[in-house]
Amino acid sequence: MISKGGSTKQRFLILHDYGMGGSWWWVRARSAREVLGTFAEVEVIETSEAIEQAAAWNLEEADVDAPSMPAGLDDLHAKRQKQRHLPGFGALADRTIVYLRRRWDGDDGVDPAVYLMEIGSDGRRLRQVELTEDGDTLKSDPDDWTFNPPVVDLFDPELKDLEISRDEFEAAWHRASKDGRDL
Repeated sequence: MISKGGSTKQRFLILHDYGMGGSWWWVRARSAREVLGTFAEVEVIETSEAIEQAAAWNLEEADVDAPSMPAGLDDLHAKRQKQRHLPGFGALADRTIVYLRRRWDGDDGVDPAVYLMEIGSDGRRLRQVELTEDGDTLKSDPDDWTFNPPVVDLFDPELKDLEISRDEFEAAWHRASKDGRDL
């Protein structure tokens, strides 16, 4: 299929992973980056095994340039459209590793804490330090997590203000312990 500017579109398998499940679609686009820049909170799945399995799922297909999108994908498209013109949009998108400081206010039965996170280019945590309100620090990595869905969308403009330095993260990582007691 030929599209804008003569670029060929390909079909990409995308997933909106919400931890205990996800929504899947096929999307026609010029690149995986174009998919990520068009839809919020999705990842492009590139493993041949997943693509082969998805071929039998009868998934809805969309085109990045279409005026309307399938249910579910339409909301992710609208969210990205709102973000696109905000300062900081996509500022972290092309990074291999990003370090963030995020505050959790205690929703969902989880105690309030500050999380320092090392995030890979796919938005998944690589390592994390939890700074609790009582002063304990707890470090964790993928071996400690049952699930590790993407926790951030690196195109999200709000993330730019949450970025910290690698040195700040590493200092906290070295101070933290696996059982939460400060060393």
